[in-house]
Formats: sequence, C-alpha cells, structure tokens
Amino acid sequence: MMTTLLSFLADLSNHLGLAWWVEIKTLSPICTYFFGPFLIRKEAEAALFGYVEDLEAEQAQNIVAHIQRCHPPHLTICNEMEYSC
Repeated sequence: MMTTLLSFLADLSNHLGLAWWVEIKTLSPICTYFFGPFLIRKEAEAALFGYVEDLEAEQAQNIVAHIQRCHPPHLTICNEMEYSC
C-alpha cells in the first residue's frame, strides 16, 4: 500500500514538473540518460552512485551527472551532442 502511494506521489510530482531526476551525460557513447522520478532530492542523490557505477561497468566514458527538477521527454537520448531538461 505504501509503495503504491509513493509511486502515485512520484508520478503526480513528475506530471507537475516537481519531481527530481538524475541526468547523466556520457561522451562515449554520446548519450543523455534520465533516472527517476524521485520525490525528494536526497533520494536522487542516494541513487546517483549506482547509476554511474552501472554506466562505468558498461564502459561509458566522460560521465557527468546532475540532479534537477524536470520532465524529460525520453529516458535515453543518444547520438545528440547536447540535451538538458
């Protein structure tokens, strides 16, 4: 029940543009990844290391991460030089 409520709240905050997202850009491959939505920034901060670690394990290079409020149009955007929420 609590998980369902938290999921609903995360979806609602995302719809309103208030959710926190982890945005990770890599230069090899050239991709932007979005992970979320999170209700609070601390949740996103806690998850950040795991996402970076997974990308490093997949041989991604030049990884830059940001935590921000946004509503990404796609969760993964590749072969584009620049994109941000």
